[in-house]
Amino acid sequence: MRLSYYPGCSLTGASREYDESVRETMALLGVELQELDDWNCCGASSAHMTSHELAIDLGARNLKLAAEAGDDLLVPCSACFQRLKAADKALREDPREYDLDSYAPGFEIVHITSLLAGQEMLAKIAAAVKRPLDGLPVACYYGCLSLRPPKITGETACEIPTRLDRIVAALGGRAVAWSHKTECCSGSLTMARPDISRRLIGDIVDAARRAGAKALATDCPMCQANLESRQLDLTGGDAEQALPVFFATELIAQALSDEAGGKRWKGHLIDPRKLFAAAQPETAL
Repeated sequence: MRLSYYPGCSLTGASREYDESVRETMALLGVELQELDDWNCCGASSAHMTSHELAIDLGARNLKLAAEAGDDLLVPCSACFQRLKAADKALREDPREYDLDSYAPGFEIVHITSLLAGQEMLAKIAAAVKRPLDGLPVACYYGCLSLRPPKITGETACEIPTRLDRIVAALGGRAVAWSHKTECCSGSLTMARPDISRRLIGDIVDAARRAGAKALATDCPMCQANLESRQLDLTGGDAEQALPVFFATELIAQALSDEAGGKRWKGHLIDPRKLFAAAQPETAL
């Protein structure tokens, strides 16, 4: 399988570990990624807040590059996925508004969790596991952007999603049943209203703990950063009292790789290695 790849800004900056785990996971699963040449920012979150036309134009340029490449477009970042899907929808509904006679690209915009949670890919993941999660209880956190609004994303199970849950199960973990898997983490307010952010993150983490989770897994760079940083606010900087927050692709790479990959966690504010040390002490580091 070969896919075009749109990393977006977060994965080339603050969430570089997400990009690294995506590339590692795809290589382990035999998927060839071809990064879009000369891609640009999708416009999240500033462009669509100030100019609808600018937001569509930024997305449209990336979609044009994807059309020229000819392969389906893999998008890991939830915000990027939503903005590209929004541009695609706007162009399909009224191309003339954007100076196009027609718009009918021959590729699909694919969110990485949708790809990995497909039946064929899940079977491939399960068959390739070398370091199972050994029943690790994980709260799968979906947040807002990869699922909603469904009129943009096309998601049919935006209130009770199971894709991340199925991935965790394929790795030998246990996805806990919990109440806050689609609650907002306040990502867009984290700088402007940290008081609101701390309250919402506290509610999410408390719900995960009540369900018995030892970690959280997500597919959104903003959610991951917010869940880690605001937990440290709530614990006074004590990472030992906080729940590690993984990208799902990090868990896949950890479980499928020949090497334990201690360096994989260097970008995390909450060191998760103790979880693997408890289950697999001889290979944890």
